[in-house]
Amino acid sequence: MTGESDPRLTPARPDLAAAHLRGRVEATRFVEPQLRAVIEAETPLRRAPVPDAPLETEALYGERVAVYETMDEGWCWVQLQGDGYVGYLSANALAAPAGEPTHTVSALRTLVFPGPDIKLPPLSSLPMGARVTVREASGPLARLASGGFVPAMHLAPAGEHARDPAAIAERFVGTPYLWGGKTSLGIDCSGLVQVAMQACGIACLRDSDMQERNLGAPVDAGSALTNVRRGDLVFWKGHVAMMLDATHIVHANAFHMAVAVEPLAQAVARIAATGSAVTDIRRI
Repeated sequence: MTGESDPRLTPARPDLAAAHLRGRVEATRFVEPQLRAVIEAETPLRRAPVPDAPLETEALYGERVAVYETMDEGWCWVQLQGDGYVGYLSANALAAPAGEPTHTVSALRTLVFPGPDIKLPPLSSLPMGARVTVREASGPLARLASGGFVPAMHLAPAGEHARDPAAIAERFVGTPYLWGGKTSLGIDCSGLVQVAMQACGIACLRDSDMQERNLGAPVDAGSALTNVRRGDLVFWKGHVAMMLDATHIVHANAFHMAVAVEPLAQAVARIAATGSAVTDIRRI
């Protein structure tokens, strides 16, 4: 379900909708978007334009967003360009794009220094998946268009991707569980899968039900859940894990309140005790 039937992916409200949806949805008015870029390391995309609204997902530095409305209260109604998610971002987290991103942060998190010296107090940090524009990369620190400097070894050129999503996911082990999170400061099950897939150049929607419908092909693992291998995705209703090998998974989960590695059989038994069975196994 990736079309207008899913409100998470459709920029349409009764009072306002994207211009490209004219004739396909009902709305009082239709508008063309303004393209903006995220200028905070990570910023919450919320379900409603209030600070205590549920966290739907996070937008990362450099990510492009289509802005359909800017409100007097300091919120923007947007659609993320990376995965199509619709929600509300703080207007202070957005600015006009200052150039096309040239690199992506490939480390779990990197520091931004005010000058070409790692002894200087950092200005900020950036998470894996953040997109930056490098002006100069002749030494160990790359100079960004924003004026800061980051370790060049923590960056990957745009279009250069990792090859093993499971290896990316495993790097997050120990990260706190955060519903809607997608960084090393906090991440949820589908956020972990999305970050791992995107690091490998694989398009991936945000929520586990979207991923189950759109990622890879089904695997007939049998009732004993055999015939699974590294990188396969195991789904329950509202949850997803990634196989590390034929018997172990890595997943962000509320039982451990962290990203953890555990035997697949152990997780299946524990989750089954709550009344939820495996719904699908998908192979990329």
